[in-house]
Amino acid sequence: MNIGVIGLGQMGGAISKNLLKTGFHVSGYDILPKMLDHLAENGGDPLGSVQAIANACDLIILSIPSTDSLFDVTSKIIKSGRSGLIVLELSTLKVEDKHKAYDQLSAANITLMDIPMSGTGVQAKSGDLVYFASGERLAFNTAKPVLEAFCKDGYYLGCFGNGSRMKFVANLLVAIHNVAAGEALTMAKKSGLNPEQVLKVIGASAATSKMLEVRGAAMLSGAYGDGGIALNLFQKDISIIREFAKDLGVITPLFETSSKIYDQAMNEGHAEDDTACVCAVLERMAGIGR
Repeated sequence: MNIGVIGLGQMGGAISKNLLKTGFHVSGYDILPKMLDHLAENGGDPLGSVQAIANACDLIILSIPSTDSLFDVTSKIIKSGRSGLIVLELSTLKVEDKHKAYDQLSAANITLMDIPMSGTGVQAKSGDLVYFASGERLAFNTAKPVLEAFCKDGYYLGCFGNGSRMKFVANLLVAIHNVAAGEALTMAKKSGLNPEQVLKVIGASAATSKMLEVRGAAMLSGAYGDGGIALNLFQKDISIIREFAKDLGVITPLFETSSKIYDQAMNEGHAEDDTACVCAVLERMAGIGR
């Protein structure tokens, strides 16, 4: 298969590179010329438009930042006139918006799969992603070898939209665990414990979490600009989860409490930093200076 990737940012760029490493032919498109240059440097084929990707590829991966981007891209795929395509949507967006895109593509005989990724941009580089796949089973069977080329693991979850629902559950826990990790490390620092030793000891204990493992080192160093997911993008995920829980009538007190720390980090100028920056807010609140 010739694989197309639309959106060559931190996640899409890493996915493209890993696909190329495993022998797939990858064509890509991004609105930023420098991203196309990176793809070419890695051995991929940069193309000049969404329609060019649709005409050249059998399977298309979308790694895009917003609902507006989704509908813009899918409308251009439809206008290409291609049918029989499989499109994998990897982003965290509202389920109802993905369903709308599904219906529009289905009318053009194009299959959309809802397959959010669990993992950061840094994890994408090392292939340490987990996929949550949902949609038509036959399309998933076709897509599975492609997904396995850039993910360490994954699950097929049935009907379209279940992938997003699983991602909302996962990101609710990520939001809480990330703040909990920052809170614990802040307490450890102020108590006089050796922070690096704390990370090692807690990491080996029953108290560890994936967020402590993934973001603990950044929280200790204060190097919040080195990958992961930017806080301003994660704010979009928080808003989606909040609305999803509200529609279900589910009360999320820990999530709402954690959300306030992310809001404060935004107010303190961390919009472009990785979400590990919540630790900086907690340290300031505890009177710890760097």
